[in-house]
Amino acid sequence: MPSILQVALDTPLYRLFDYRLPDELGEVAPGRLVEVPFGRTRQTGVALGPAAGSSIDSARLRDVIRVLDDRPALPADLLRLARFCADYYHYPLGAILLATLPPRLRNATPFVADTPWLVVTDAGQVAEPPARAKAQRALLDALRAAARSREELRAGKQVRHATALVEAGWAVWSRLPPQTGRLPQTAAPHAATAEQQQALARLLPALAEFGVHLIHGVTGSGKTELYLRLIDDVLARGRQALVLIPEIALTPQLEQHFRRRFPGRHITSLHSGLAEVARAENWLAAFDCDILLGTRLSVFAPMPRLGLIVVDEEHDASFKQQDSLRYSARDVAIARGKQANVPVALGSATPSLESYAQALSGRYQLIELKTRAVSAARLPDIELVDLKHIPLDNGLTRPALTALTETLARGEQSLVFLNRRGYAPALYCPSCAWVSPCPSCSARLVFHRHARRLKCHHCGLETRIPTECPNCGNPDLKPLGQGTQRLEETLTALLPGARIRRIDRDTMRPRAWAELGEAVHGGAVDILVGTQMLAKGHDFPNMTLALILDTDGALYSPDFRATERLFAQLMQVSGRAGRADKPGRVVIQTAFPDHALFRYLQRHDYPGYARELLAERKQLDLPPYTRQVLLRAEARTMDAALAFLHRAAALAPDTPEVSVFGATPAPMARVANLERAQLLIQSTNRLALQACVRDWRPQLDSIKPRVARWSLDVDPLVF
Repeated sequence: MPSILQVALDTPLYRLFDYRLPDELGEVAPGRLVEVPFGRTRQTGVALGPAAGSSIDSARLRDVIRVLDDRPALPADLLRLARFCADYYHYPLGAILLATLPPRLRNATPFVADTPWLVVTDAGQVAEPPARAKAQRALLDALRAAARSREELRAGKQVRHATALVEAGWAVWSRLPPQTGRLPQTAAPHAATAEQQQALARLLPALAEFGVHLIHGVTGSGKTELYLRLIDDVLARGRQALVLIPEIALTPQLEQHFRRRFPGRHITSLHSGLAEVARAENWLAAFDCDILLGTRLSVFAPMPRLGLIVVDEEHDASFKQQDSLRYSARDVAIARGKQANVPVALGSATPSLESYAQALSGRYQLIELKTRAVSAARLPDIELVDLKHIPLDNGLTRPALTALTETLARGEQSLVFLNRRGYAPALYCPSCAWVSPCPSCSARLVFHRHARRLKCHHCGLETRIPTECPNCGNPDLKPLGQGTQRLEETLTALLPGARIRRIDRDTMRPRAWAELGEAVHGGAVDILVGTQMLAKGHDFPNMTLALILDTDGALYSPDFRATERLFAQLMQVSGRAGRADKPGRVVIQTAFPDHALFRYLQRHDYPGYARELLAERKQLDLPPYTRQVLLRAEARTMDAALAFLHRAAALAPDTPEVSVFGATPAPMARVANLERAQLLIQSTNRLALQACVRDWRPQLDSIKPRVARWSLDVDPLVF
């Protein structure tokens, strides 16, 4: 009688599916990818092991079509991690498991990765396969003498036995040809500062087991050097290192830095900017790599010898997925580290309040670097320009323009930060006050002058620039406000001799960063104008001025995290100035120079400001002192979205420790012609909140009439 196999599929259903396993397919280990019939289609699923029985009559069960032998199984540790995510984020297990795979590996079409060599591992050198596994034993003996190519294995009908050796950890697929040995580390590390030596004295002994270490270092203090030394120790033990970074743009330059530091080591990168085939190949290469650099999706990469996880810029909101599975890569990294019993290093000049509170409580080990690594470098002086008393001219004040001119005269470089791309935030009619609305969103269409288009940065809508006001017919439409394109144009007119480069999502692609770095380091750029893409990760020794424009909006935002984010952003941008032996200077234009945020910023006092914010959060019962879950609903009308949430609130379990708040329209109430509303529940007890949501979620499917979409966001960052 055929056995029954449980399979996880990429569906919105919170269940597994039973299939008959034909005898000719043999035993299928958990984690193997299989092709199965589903409705009128075929799907790729993940086998989760045999089932003792099924609630469905055996005659109605359908057969597994085939096992996908051309790709490896998901390792057991990733299956455990996916189960944790399914439980914590209340998301279907099958959807999580398939989302961990690159798109090219999710379909059943044959895939041949650029990993042509099967290489024996250290464990395989001493392994003793069972006596009955004669074919595996013979192949393993052959691998001990020399690596075998995939073509040789196929010709000898040994692919299945090779797969078994890989699953046992005795062999790995590698892109390295057999004659390519790993070279010893030859690039000498920088001399460690006294602070770095003290930090390493605490960190290195802790690498043998799980622990979370928060490295709070001022900008330029050498946090990356600490990561490199920790990784060096991990590699010496034959283990792997996973390094998570927030931005795709940082991956190429960081990868180059790591390759220079670890010549001969197998380093790979993983991010959504890769082509589909390259992404699949790099995901497969993670099995055998020494170091994996990647963005948030890399937290699910298969690394069987994982020995260290580093989360750089751990405070960055980019680590939080904002659709589908709304996970925090930082938090999942900590969960993975705990499951694998490996240490996790979180690094930032401005840690998230959640992480800093954990460090103050003693749950995380706090490592502080208070001075810059370059002995001649010091933290920049921060000056405030009061916009209440000094007028703006095209977004710039006279002191700001003077600072740029003086820096240019000294042959030094400047950064001008404006976190708003496009030419202007909107197009404006001075006659009737019409301001270019997006017809699909509660937002304005942004004026992109060079493309001669109006664009919505929320739904992606593009339209031509009207020749006259659609409201009153006035042909004299004006750009309203300042974007990076307009700022670049203004600076070009005011400083005609300056070489200016604009850095934003409209101008930059991942491959362009290498060229930009060469231009800046080579002195071919005088002024960089850009958005938050310039705020972190860049080290330009000749950059001595950071000019920051128009950041006051966050000071009166209803989002309780707005000032925390603004402080982090200003600290990061300020940190680009004066990183070498030349003194740095920061000029900030603001109408609120007396705000407490700026007092702490001028003193570079993150701990002081963090403690003040934490005291406010505690008094107001806000995270990190409470846990939150946000139920989001989208519908064709706001009434329908709110009605759904009112029904949901009525179905919520009556738990004394959990507060259920009223349904409200979302701050961005309409996106892509869907009205959005939300319902917040929170508790100071995480376990009580999780239990409440676990009981509540199945009832949400029963609410009629249905809305277009609803989702649960655990630990939301964006409201």
